[in-house]
Amino acid sequence: MKELRGRVAVVTGGASGIGRALAKALLGEGMKVVLADVEEPALKAAAEALSAEGEVSPFVTDVTRAEALHALADHTWATFGGCHLLCNNAGVSVANLNVWETTPNDWSWVHGVNVHGVLHGIQAFVPRMIEAGEEGLVLNTSSGDGGIAPYASQSVYAASKAAVSILTECLDAQLAADTQLRAAIFYPSGGMLKTGIWTTRRNRPAALAREKPVPEGSETTFDEFMGMMKNIGVELPVQDLDELASHAVAGIQSGEFVIMIGRDRMEAQLVERAQKLARGENPTGLIPG
Repeated sequence: MKELRGRVAVVTGGASGIGRALAKALLGEGMKVVLADVEEPALKAAAEALSAEGEVSPFVTDVTRAEALHALADHTWATFGGCHLLCNNAGVSVANLNVWETTPNDWSWVHGVNVHGVLHGIQAFVPRMIEAGEEGLVLNTSSGDGGIAPYASQSVYAASKAAVSILTECLDAQLAADTQLRAAIFYPSGGMLKTGIWTTRRNRPAALAREKPVPEGSETTFDEFMGMMKNIGVELPVQDLDELASHAVAGIQSGEFVIMIGRDRMEAQLVERAQKLARGENPTGLIPG
């Protein structure tokens, strides 16, 4: 999708963090943007702020509900007449725990947002986008943690993002066969990311609350984590979100399937992973190599 001006984008998880940065970058390219998020006050504030950049239409959306994505699609077509770029970006995470310390609701909530949310977006939008017969793209936000090399301590999240990556590979192959659409994987990268993913428990529904208390010290905010790293002498780079979003837009326009800062470094990780698997070894260690 080289030409973005005048076209329509939908961004889920758009009220803050990467989603908001993506929306801002797309507006800067002249796109009209439907901003979707489950957090209504933050969504309203983001839409008001971004309205100075271009045409923005907010729509409260819980991506775990298939009917909510169909309502979002109805709103998009009613407001702007179609969709050319669907950014399935909403994501959540839970505390870093051993698998046996997680609970069924941890898995239900994270996979409900991160995996089913992407699937619901595809099923609500892609048939209409195919019917329109225009060039278009489905951009799914995954993570290197799962999509490339999982962290053992983040089993729930990593498993969900591995699923998103494989789902996107399959989707793109299917779309490329006989449609004008394609799909791409967006791996947020470049350094530590100060986003709402660190505190997504604020939006966790009561019906999917943990069945037992979170072990002390297993949840940290971004600032707390960075402080702990600094205390042990580790200085981690922080990636600017606007710069990351601009990189994503450039990848969209150049037709890349994998959009990622530092993508060239992926090869060594994947080769080492493949070699370990071929030797019958587990490529995932407790501490990432």
